[in-house]
Amino acid sequence: MTRVVVTGAAGRLGSRVVDLLAGVDGGPELVGVDVVPCPRPRAGLAWHQVDLATADLSPVFEGADAVLHLASVFGPVLESDQIDAAVEVTLARRVLEAADKAGAGQVVVMSSATVYGPWANNAVPLTEEAPLRPHPDLALAVQKAEIERLVGEWALDHPGAAVAVLRPVTVVQDGGEGWLAQALRATSTLPPNEETPIQYVHIADVASAVVAVWEKRVSGPVNVAPSGWLTPTERLALDPVPKVRLPERIAVAVADWRWRLRLAPTAPGILAYARHPWVVANDKLTATGWSPSHDNEEAYVAGHEARAIETISPQRRQELALGVVGAGVLGLGGAALAVVRRRRRRNA
Repeated sequence: MTRVVVTGAAGRLGSRVVDLLAGVDGGPELVGVDVVPCPRPRAGLAWHQVDLATADLSPVFEGADAVLHLASVFGPVLESDQIDAAVEVTLARRVLEAADKAGAGQVVVMSSATVYGPWANNAVPLTEEAPLRPHPDLALAVQKAEIERLVGEWALDHPGAAVAVLRPVTVVQDGGEGWLAQALRATSTLPPNEETPIQYVHIADVASAVVAVWEKRVSGPVNVAPSGWLTPTERLALDPVPKVRLPERIAVAVADWRWRLRLAPTAPGILAYARHPWVVANDKLTATGWSPSHDNEEAYVAGHEARAIETISPQRRQELALGVVGAGVLGLGGAALAVVRRRRRRNA
């Protein structure tokens, strides 16, 4: 029986992949790996509660035919020290080393479409042959690009193995958003370029893409996205809460200060991803027979978490939005002044 190791198996993505693999006729022997206990014990699933960054992974990966590396530090709880220390890269390196020792003949690693970078001269859409040009100020993109480099080296050293990296666009789920979606939402005060498209993929479709790539033993990079994209106008029309747009110069300054004061989920590098195109083509993935259950519009709507403000009249929402923006700018100014005063006292 094929033995498949799934890292991050208790996570939002990993748990879905485990469920799908468990439902495959004559499916594989499953090994779940995560830092937390198994949320749903089941027959045919062996569980290892270990830290991929520090544990001895040899016994965990022993006998693995395939390794699906889905674990990530870019999750619901974002710890800046892990980001700064590039723990994401460390995890991937150790998993690849363990897969090598186990003699795994297949490796699937989760990357991100952010590795293409948000540049005005990007093709629309981007295929897997496009160069990787991650924005230097977005740690997610930079670290995923480095992971892809490591995976590429691993593939060269294992010519008989099937080695794939998946590049999903902005991931959402029912009633919530992934880390990248939350970061992009934080840029909502920045006026969008009228022609900048954006894509959303439902996490259930990312999970089914992982399984499709595993079943077909696909190699190389694979974009993960529904067909087409949304324009800024189309996306804003789906958002029931109106946004007050600030001039770009002010919006960038506010985003910078929010990051410095740790009031925002990510560094200002995310702003470029809201301003320039990085949408992708999905031809390679659909050639496996994969088909998304949600298009871009459906994914965005599914991922929008309803809030009480949506029941308020449009006029009142606009008034509240204006008040929140004004208070936010004043609050940032006050916080910045407090930081300056503390520094002056320390230097006095």
